[in-house]
This record gives sequence, structure tokens and C-alpha cells, in this order.
Amino acid sequence: MTAPTASSAEATPAADPFAGAARVAAHRPWPRFVLRDAAAWTALALALGRGEGDLVALFADADAVHMAVRGAVVAPVSGVAVASLQVPDGRFPSVGAHHPPAIRLERTIRDLYGHAPEGAPDDRPWLDHGVWAGGAATLYPFLPVTGEGLHQIPVGPVHAGIIEPGHFRFTANGEAVVRLEQRLGYVHKGVEALAAGASLERAAKLAGRVSGDSTVAYALAFARAVEAALGIEPPPRAHMLRGVLAELERLANHLGDIGAVCNDAAFALMLTQCGLLREEVLRTADAATGHRLMMDMIVPGGLARDIAADGTERIRVLLSRLEPRFARIVELYDTTPSLLDRTVTTGTVKPADVRRFAAGGHVGRAAGRDFDTRRDHAYPPYDRIPPIVALREAGDVDARLWVRIDEVGDSIRLIRAFLDELRAGPVKAEVMPAGEVREGIAIVEAFRGDVVVWVRLAADGTVSRLHLRDASWFQWPLLEVAIDGNIVADFPIINKSFNCSYSGHDL
Repeated sequence: MTAPTASSAEATPAADPFAGAARVAAHRPWPRFVLRDAAAWTALALALGRGEGDLVALFADADAVHMAVRGAVVAPVSGVAVASLQVPDGRFPSVGAHHPPAIRLERTIRDLYGHAPEGAPDDRPWLDHGVWAGGAATLYPFLPVTGEGLHQIPVGPVHAGIIEPGHFRFTANGEAVVRLEQRLGYVHKGVEALAAGASLERAAKLAGRVSGDSTVAYALAFARAVEAALGIEPPPRAHMLRGVLAELERLANHLGDIGAVCNDAAFALMLTQCGLLREEVLRTADAATGHRLMMDMIVPGGLARDIAADGTERIRVLLSRLEPRFARIVELYDTTPSLLDRTVTTGTVKPADVRRFAAGGHVGRAAGRDFDTRRDHAYPPYDRIPPIVALREAGDVDARLWVRIDEVGDSIRLIRAFLDELRAGPVKAEVMPAGEVREGIAIVEAFRGDVVVWVRLAADGTVSRLHLRDASWFQWPLLEVAIDGNIVADFPIINKSFNCSYSGHDL
């Protein structure tokens, strides 16, 4: 491990991290500041560690590191601020030394850009498995665990069924798990490198494929970041249809997750019934947009094309069929004691942990974190028709299921409201290069939680830098906490109740 240095943990913190910082004029809609020195960066990290704000994203480029934050730490800025630190010598003070949610992000920065976080509590590689330089895969130094009667159970990276690869190292005392450590990165695709120099059309396709089950959310986040950078406003019809597509995606994924969680509790009937409903959502999406996952529909400026002429009617019919059938499924779940015995009090995450990690989506809201990007950083069409945020307190598998159940009902309400507001008109505004470097950031609520996209556009309109942050970055570490004290056999149901993305995380 690398010991803290004077430029990191021992640096004298500034009273105001943003004091004396230079604002980047080309960055929209929220500001970006170039901090004056490493002490200001450390002061910001210390403020996060004290709970004075949320870490939204931590990323880098060739000569700087960037930290997006929100909360009291950025007052009086409303919303989000991006702090940048120049790293001419390839070093920067560790944020993770003061705020643990940054640790994996810093390890990723080291792997992708070579910048070293000084004073970092964990200097192991994260995405690089030792083969990027052409060598053989290296043994990963899992953290040591000592104690009488302990044994280890390695699981993965190859799993049964059609599941993405990830390695889970359990340390157990009998059947009780005392530690879980993850190793991910097996599906690293180099998305950010592929996006460098890409046209907006190609970059939009890449963004929509970071995590295929969230293709609408990623495409929307990318489009909104580009639109913010260029000052583009999509037509009203495009805004409403974007909301319809986003909620259809939420419906399909929540239905699939509810059934899959119950299946891991050996209640296959729920899997079958939810699977049938999910299939109807996907078929309706295909009929309305030409693609079951609605891929490549959302582009900068609006939509690539309008929905089919009978698309709105097909969607209304879907909702009228789905609503009563789903209500019966919910009743079945809530009145099956053997099923509730597997979900209630299993895999609990504490409210303090979800607040510390700023965990979004069902993971955060099931443990009382009252945050939803659609409401708290409202964007069209949610600024006109906001969601009813589902909230539970228990933080267990059951609570994560109920957040999904509540959101299914609200997605049905939102889609109907969006369709009621839908008017005829164009679905795409013209997108023209700005003739100068522009930067944009956007946050969108995917079914897992908040997706962040930051983009820098060259003068000719091509992408010079693209960063995409999945909600799973701040959820995967909490899965390690949720399994503590549970039996090994409960890991599948706890894991599925999180349903973190491997692909979205591994970039």
C-alpha cells in the first residue's frame, strides 16, 4: 500500500475548496472549476468525508482529474459542480483516503490514465487484470482475512446461466459470510477510448451500449450532455416521447428483476408471470420503435425517428393489460409466507451506508435515501410531470422489491400522463458544431439509479472526451456489506435484489 504523503492526507486543507478557482466558461449546464492547487482538492475530499456532499463522479483525462460533487460542499452553486485539478506530474491527492466511495474510481483512473492517487488506501489495479501490456494475467491480491474456523469460497468469474462475468471471494465461518470481496473488470470494452474522436452519431451508439438494459437512459444522458454543451433544445414532442421510452425501459427491467429475485427464492411462478409481462412490454416497444430495447432511438437533438403511427395506442393497450395482472402478482408476493421468509431482513444495507456512498435507485431508496434525479435534478418531461418517489426504510431484499413494485405503478401513471400531453410536431432539432470546444454534463435516472455522462466536444463537433458513470459504481461496494452475517446460500437472492451492472461498471 502507498503511504500518505504531504501532498495528500497531510496537505493543509483550504477553508473553501473553490476559493480562487477559475471557472470554465464552456461548461454547461452546471459549472466546472479548475482548482488552484492540490490543497483545495484535498479540502474538497475532506468535506465529502465529513458528509457535506455527495461524490457524483471521479474521472480523468490526459492532464487532469475531475471530481463532480453536489450538496452543501458546492454551495452556493445550485445542483452539481465539477472540480478539476491539473496533474502535470501524473499525481494527485487521494480522495479515497478521506471518502471511501472514491477508492475504486481512483484505481480505475490509475489503470486508464496512469495518474497516481497519492495516499490512496488501496493501490491494487481494478480494471487492468495484468494483460493490457501484453503479459499474462496476474494473481489478484485479495485482502487477507484471519480467524479460527474460516474458509474461502471462490465463485466466478464464469457463472451458471447467461450472466456477465465477475469474481466473488467469500470468507465464511460455516455457512455465515464474514467477508465478501469482489473482483470485476472482466467486460472492460474501452468505451471511453473508442469514443475519442468519434462523431456524435457513433458516440451516441457507444453510449447506448455501455449497459444494454439501460440503453434508453444512457442515450438520454449522452444526448442531454451534448445538448447542454451546444445549447440545443429538443422539440416538445421529443421530450414527451423520451419520457415514455425511459419509463417503458424501467417497467421492463423492474418486472424482470421482481420475477428473478423471487425465482432465487425457489418461487418460479413469479418468474414466469413477471416474465410474461416483461415480454409484452418488450414486444410493444418493438412495435412502437422498431427495437425491443428501444436502442438508438434517442439522439442529440431529440429522437432519431418518431414512434409508429399506432405506437401510442399500442402502449395504452399494454398498460391497461399490465396493470390488473401486475396487481395480482403483487398480492401473491405479499401473501406467500415462505417467500417473505427469504426476503424480509435478508441482505440489509444501513441508511448511513447508502448516504455515504450516495447510492441511487432501488438500493438507496430502499434504505431511506430520498433521492431521484427525475425530481431532484428535474429534466423534461419530469419537470412538468414529476415522479412519485418510492421510499422504504428497511434496506433489505424485501424493501428493494417494494421500491420496484411501487415504481412499476408510478411508471404506468407517468407513461399515461406523458401520452396525454403528447402533441404532433417534429421530434428532432438541428445539431450543429459550435466552432469551439464545448463541455456538457447530464444526470439521468435509469432503472438502477443515476447515470452520469460528461462530454467534451471539439470545435468540429466530434467527441474529444467522454465519461460515463453507471449507478452500479456506488452500489457494488454495498453488496459486500449487505451479505455480511447472511448465509452463503442467500447470496444469489441478495445479489439479484441489487442487480448491479457488470458492463456498465467495467466500461
